[in-house]
Amino acid sequence: MTEAYARTGSITTTGGRRSRPVPVRVPGTYRVQHDSLLLAEQVRRLAPGRRVLDVCTGSGFLALTAARVGASAVTAVDIARPAVASTRINSLLLRAAVDVRRGDLFAPVGQQRFDLVVCNPPYVPAPTDELPTRGLARAWDGATSGRAVLDRVCDDVAGVLAPGGTVALVHSSVIGEEKTLERLASRGVQAEVVCRRLIPFGPVMTNRADWLRSRGLLGPEEQEETLVVVVGRRA
Repeated sequence: MTEAYARTGSITTTGGRRSRPVPVRVPGTYRVQHDSLLLAEQVRRLAPGRRVLDVCTGSGFLALTAARVGASAVTAVDIARPAVASTRINSLLLRAAVDVRRGDLFAPVGQQRFDLVVCNPPYVPAPTDELPTRGLARAWDGATSGRAVLDRVCDDVAGVLAPGGTVALVHSSVIGEEKTLERLASRGVQAEVVCRRLIPFGPVMTNRADWLRSRGLLGPEEQEETLVVVVGRRA
């Protein structure tokens, strides 16, 4: 999940449409950002009438979006206790039927299968491969590659998708959209980039810009990143 641009109240997307953030954010969880709003556009399109799983749920925004557009069932998973608390509180406040579970990615759902899996994972490259276990950095640090969590999602998502099920992911093009497509394809999920959006760097990307340039991940004058939404279907 990329860094903060939003504040409390309504959030306006680049396309000018407004999306209401979840009303409560427990300390230790992250605000709804451009990446979640971008992925929510696909959730509104794909979730009605389907069994939905939202992994790395954070405040529960995507899970609640799925519930509010008529998903037949919604499960939300996060490893962070504040995220689980936030999602549970928000689902109660919005009277949304969301089954909230704490655990590591797909482990909490066991043998269940879903028609739609959505995920906004931590994907900002970090100077260390050791993922944080607490604090806000847990929401965005993706190890030196930025792909530590994303690659695990790509590797294992087919196992929780029902036949013909769909996965929808969002991340920065800085970490390589082709890698995501290839990794999903190798697991039997044919995917494509369905949306791109250019946004200015927020605080985390700004602070790491010089380091990212030294690794060849950013150009000398780059001050923006492109968010990509990848949607794939299990054969």
